[in-house]
Amino acid sequence: MLKLYGGAFSRASLIKWYLEELNIPYEFVLLDMQAGEHRQPEFLKINPIGKVPAIVDGDFQLWESGAILLYLTEKYGQKPLTTEERAIFTQWVLFANSTLATGIFVESNREREMPRLLTPLNEIFDRQPFITGNEFTVADVAVGSILGYIPIMLKLDLSAYPAVVKYIQQISERPAFQKSIANRG
Repeated sequence: MLKLYGGAFSRASLIKWYLEELNIPYEFVLLDMQAGEHRQPEFLKINPIGKVPAIVDGDFQLWESGAILLYLTEKYGQKPLTTEERAIFTQWVLFANSTLATGIFVESNREREMPRLLTPLNEIFDRQPFITGNEFTVADVAVGSILGYIPIMLKLDLSAYPAVVKYIQQISERPAFQKSIANRG
């Protein structure tokens, strides 16, 4: 069984979300980050950087949330991916983890970056229900987790982006989101 290592209030919750969406059985291994369990030799064999999330899937080990998301969609997704689909998913996962996350969560960037990032996302969600079209994908887990944390953690005024607000509401109502992000365990 796949093992997911994470801490309370860590990015492991977005991996949980995707595992729940894919209906993949997994064991969640909660590391006590305050006690430094992520810096112990046993965990450092899985991730020498000592960060969570990390997974062990059989003999395979992987860390870094974006890499894990892409691995899960490749291995457990509903259909084989074309090179182009894989590239699009990679684009959105990298965008979420670097550009969107730092634009929203780094306070010194927020005023400048929020309009640059949320205006085009608002236009996308005006045209279609999900990032890449009419189907929920790994891109929605990556981007949706960042956007979904805004009302939970930041309480920013998003009234200028009504389609983004609608998207956040839509994804936050998904049962897998409720089991993972909303509970933030």
